[in-house]
Formats: sequence, structure tokens, C-alpha cells
Amino acid sequence: MTLLLIAIGAAVGAPLRYLTDRFIQARHESVFPWGTLTVNVVGSMVLGVMVGLPANETVMALVGTGFCGALSTYSAFSYETLRLAQDGARFFAVANVIGSVIAGLGAAYLGLVIGQAVSV
Repeated sequence: MTLLLIAIGAAVGAPLRYLTDRFIQARHESVFPWGTLTVNVVGSMVLGVMVGLPANETVMALVGTGFCGALSTYSAFSYETLRLAQDGARFFAVANVIGSVIAGLGAAYLGLVIGQAVSV
């Protein structure tokens, strides 16, 4: 049952990641990967909320592992950062690393606070 819940969450998260990334990138002329940053920050916040609630194992499998796991993407973040560096856009590569870590951790913390506030 857990595997099915993860698959269902991923079936929603993966296409949403793709569509969100394309939607956001189409509106920026910069080489900076705004779409990937957005989905990673949103995924971090949602996961923070789940931890703050706290969500039971079933919900964590569906939303935490499945949805957030497919929505957020460390591999795209890594690839895009390397691509920026290789293409000579080192400032954007460094900004992507620093911005992603700070924004991701901040979003996770904010989600945790929101989840804890809602569960009280």
C-alpha cells in the first residue's frame, strides 16, 4: 500500500514540476534556473508543513515521499548549476547554490512553523 501511495504522489508531483518549471522559465530571459528553484522551494515548504503537523506515515508516503520527492529535484539543480559553470555563468552558478540552500532551508523552516501552528 505504501508503494502505491508514493507512486500516486509522484504521478502528481512530477508533471507539476515539469509544468511549473516550463511556465516560470518561459517568463524569464535569464539563464538562471528560476523554475527549478521554485519547485525546490515549494517542495521544501510542503515537506516542512508535513513534518510540523506531524503527518502520519500514510500522508508522509503520499505527500512527503511521493509528491515532494517528484516535485523537487536535486538532480536538475545539480545539472543546471554545472551547466551554468561550464557555460561561463559562474556568478549564476554560485547564486543558484547559495540561493537554493538558503531558500530551501528557509522554506522548510517556515513550513515547519506553519505546520506546528496549524496542529495546535
